[in-house]
Parts: sequence; structure tokens; C-alpha cells
Amino acid sequence: MSFRCGIVGLPNVGKSTLFNAITSSQNAEAANYPFCTIDPNVGTVIVPDERVTRLVELYNPKKIVPATIEFVDIAGLVKGASKGEGLGNQFLSHIREVEAIIHIVRCFDDDNIVHVEGKIDPKSDIEIIETELILKDIDTIDRRLEKAGKGLKSGDKKAKMEVDLLNRLKEHLSGSRLAKYFSDDLSEEESQIIKELHLLTDKPVLYVANVDDKNLKGNQYSDLVKSISEKENAEFLILSVQIESEISQLESIEEKKEFLKEMGLELSGLDKLIKKGYELLDLITFFTAGEKEVHAWTIPKNFKAPQAAGEIHTDFEKGFIRAEIMSYNDLIGLRSESAVKEKGLMRVEGKEYIVADGDVVYFRFNV
Repeated sequence: MSFRCGIVGLPNVGKSTLFNAITSSQNAEAANYPFCTIDPNVGTVIVPDERVTRLVELYNPKKIVPATIEFVDIAGLVKGASKGEGLGNQFLSHIREVEAIIHIVRCFDDDNIVHVEGKIDPKSDIEIIETELILKDIDTIDRRLEKAGKGLKSGDKKAKMEVDLLNRLKEHLSGSRLAKYFSDDLSEEESQIIKELHLLTDKPVLYVANVDDKNLKGNQYSDLVKSISEKENAEFLILSVQIESEISQLESIEEKKEFLKEMGLELSGLDKLIKKGYELLDLITFFTAGEKEVHAWTIPKNFKAPQAAGEIHTDFEKGFIRAEIMSYNDLIGLRSESAVKEKGLMRVEGKEYIVADGDVVYFRFNV
């Protein structure tokens, strides 16, 4: 299952530099791990997870497969993108294909880097991006209304319900509110209609304040971004794209760790960003582990055991019998599967079990 975060923002805010830093740092740190650049603006990167390292130490497997997430560097947006200005059409089509948005906001002064609007104003920058997304969503709704309106002439009750819903949603968007905050008491059928629209503003957002190296803890610009994120109930992160780019060029993990130590940091901003992206998509990790392979599997929260088994192979889901489960903490604490079993801590779960983050699982199935 592929999960994508789109990196968006105005031109010259640091999107491409950030994307390059993410992909190059992951490639440098884990050459023995899967890494690929699918095309010039899509990269698959590793989700930092110490649990994989600990399981590898325990099992010494022949193969290691960590959890991954895709990042898409989306073309810079300008005013009028919803009408095709600049690279607007490309930008908007790429956003439709991602599950979450990482919104990079420029929060630094630098006369050598031109701001497309001529001044540093995070609030205005965010409004430009979100206004264009809203306008495109209104276009999408108008097209759906035109189609649904044809059913009204025949007295179709479902068509009337859909038209009423779309008009309410359009009014909501016209008030400069994102679709994800349209929280009328929706029926299951209404929710499905909205889901089918694939609206650009119906996605979780992480605001990233891109500061300079003198303001790693924030400044007056990032404070504005933080206040907007709190109002929108969105995630927020401060980092310096330039510094992260420099870190990504260091050749060894030891050099990077030493650099971070000198800065008083445990994790790089990029690692924090990757983790935030993973959390933004509401994902968890379960593991399969043995001498052949330690594998971290990414699934949405609340997946039941057969669904999780299906991520490994469809036959596992079709022929699911049971799941034998160890807690990661129990396994690492007791240092072996046999010790976990002796303590009676290995559980046998059926089809209704909801897989938890950190479960180490062995699936029994029959095809």
C-alpha cells in the first residue's frame, strides 16, 4: 500500500531543496535499504524507527525492509493556479493524488532569494495557496452539480439529496473554509459522495515554517504559522531547509549524529518531518521478524488482523486462520520469542482483532 505526502507552497519557499534533502539523506544513510526515485519529483523514503534497529540486533536477519512513505515535490503555486496560471494545472493534479499535504511556508528574510509576492508574509502566503485549492474544489463541485441537476427533473430523491449537499458544501468553501472542516451531521451516503469528489482541501495538513539557521526555535514569522495551524487544528513543525540540506550532504551517520549533538538535537528536522508525515496519514507499523527477514509493514489505524495479513499477500487475508502476536516491548525486554512464550505473553487473536502499533505478528492461514 502506497502512502503519499505532497510538498506544496509558493515558488522559492524551499520545497525542492527540502525534497532533495529528504531523498539524498535517506539514500546516504541507508544504502542497503530500499530507496527509489520514481520520477523527478517523487521519492520513497524510510520512516525513522529505532524498533527496526532493535529487531535487527535481535534476529540478525538476511534482509531488512523498513517502513517507507512517498514524498511528492509539487510544482510551485501562484495566484490564478486554479485557472491554469503558472504550473497550476500540474500542481493541482498532483495534489489530488496525495493523501496529505506538507505546506512549506517561508519564514526567513534573504534579499538574495526573491519572494514571488515581493514581501515575507506567512499569513498571506498560506491564504494564496488555500484560496487556489478552494477555488479548484468549487469548480469540481460545480461540475458535479451540473451532472446531479439532471436527475432533479425526473424527481429523483437521491439527486435532490446530492444537490442539497453539494450546495451546502459550496457555501462552506465560499466562506474561505477548507472542505475538511465541513462537519454537518452527514449520513454515510453523504460522506461517500464527498469522498468521491477527491477534494483538494479535504486532506490533513502539516504546516512547516522554514526558518534560517539563526532562528531554529522560531521567530515572528513562524509564530504566525503556528497560530494558523492551531486555529486549523493542523500539525506544525519548524525547521531550516538550508541546514537540513547541509546535513544531508554529510557522508556518514556518525558525522550526522555529531552535527546534531553539537546543535543539541536528537533528531534532524527531516527525520521529524518524515515521522510527522507518517502520523499525518494516521498510520501505524506492525512487524514480521525472523532470521530471514525483519519487515516493518505500514497500515492505517484500526485495520483488523485479516486486512493487515492482506498487506503481506492477498492469500493471507483470504485464508486467514489466526494471528500469533507478541508485543514489541515484551520481545525486546525478554530478548527471545521462546522467553515471551514461556511467560505466556504470546497472544492468539482472531478475525476481529485490531492490529496495534508495534505488534510483532505471525499469521496462520490456509488457502
